[in-house]
Amino acid sequence: MNENAKDVNVNFFQLVVSLQAGAMQQMGKVISPVSGKVERDLELAKATIDMLTMLDKKTKGNLSDDEEKLLGHVLYELRLNYVEESKKDLSESKDSGTKKTDDAVNDESETDNSN
Repeated sequence: MNENAKDVNVNFFQLVVSLQAGAMQQMGKVISPVSGKVERDLELAKATIDMLTMLDKKTKGNLSDDEEKLLGHVLYELRLNYVEESKKDLSESKDSGTKKTDDAVNDESETDNSN
């Protein structure tokens, strides 16, 4: 264990890292150890990130510098990954919407040509 790690309470570290791992799993970034599959639930991931944000706000002024850095870094990383995954959802739904529209146009063209 390095010098700086002494300033981080082990229980605090475990709590933050545990929530971080859960959020990464909820975003589909990590395989679920239970099912062995990638599972995505962005609403649950957002709730976990919100919980860490609340922890950050409620502990302001009561953490060591290293604990603040740890929590700040974890929140930064999770928020970036959440935005990335949210964009994937938007582009996937946009692509599937375009495909459905294209399919509908093709179906209408085939119907018109059969007359």
